[in-house]
Amino acid sequence: MSSRDDILGRVRARLNRTPENAVTGRAAIEAALAMKAQGPRPAMPSQKSALVERLVEKSLGFSSTVERIGTYNDAPAAVARYLAGLDLPLRAVVWPQLAHLDWSGAGLTVEARGAVDRDPVGITGCFCAIAETGTLMLCGGPESPASVSLLPETHIALVPASRIVAGMEEGFALARAELGQLPRAINFVSGPSRTGDIEQTIVLGAHGPYRVHLVVVEND
Repeated sequence: MSSRDDILGRVRARLNRTPENAVTGRAAIEAALAMKAQGPRPAMPSQKSALVERLVEKSLGFSSTVERIGTYNDAPAAVARYLAGLDLPLRAVVWPQLAHLDWSGAGLTVEARGAVDRDPVGITGCFCAIAETGTLMLCGGPESPASVSLLPETHIALVPASRIVAGMEEGFALARAELGQLPRAINFVSGPSRTGDIEQTIVLGAHGPYRVHLVVVEND
């Protein structure tokens, strides 16, 4: 008997779980999880415009920058404008699901792939955005590799206004409803990477992107 089998066997014994009542026990657990009430939450608006305003406010508080645009067709020019304004390279890696946008028409050179450490800019979308905390929820997959938001010094995220939800609860509910099961990697981005470990002085970019720029697409 392995250590794992030994430990799990003792847990089952304390729970009086037997092969005969295992199915009944599992059903009871699943029923309890399904009926679990949400804990207390702060009041949040339900209107789309109010959620956008809340997301922008909280994101700015985390030292992100934000631009609001009309449609996805405006996104390449907005990204090029942001990079040129900071004298950053006009080249980036982009999520494959965003490769169809006219990046070259805006003067950008993009590659649709996962990022490596030499890539200066990563352009992503997001699965949804959490208005309550100003957080991006990114679900990793072949069309949305996680490295694009993690490795480059500058992370630019296209955020559809229609995918801004009130809180984390709505984000996970949306993931379960649309994805069936949660992906292997879910990353939450709340502004640039930071640390205050040394003399309690906040330093940006210590463990990830130094800049996070949100491009909110109002009419996606």
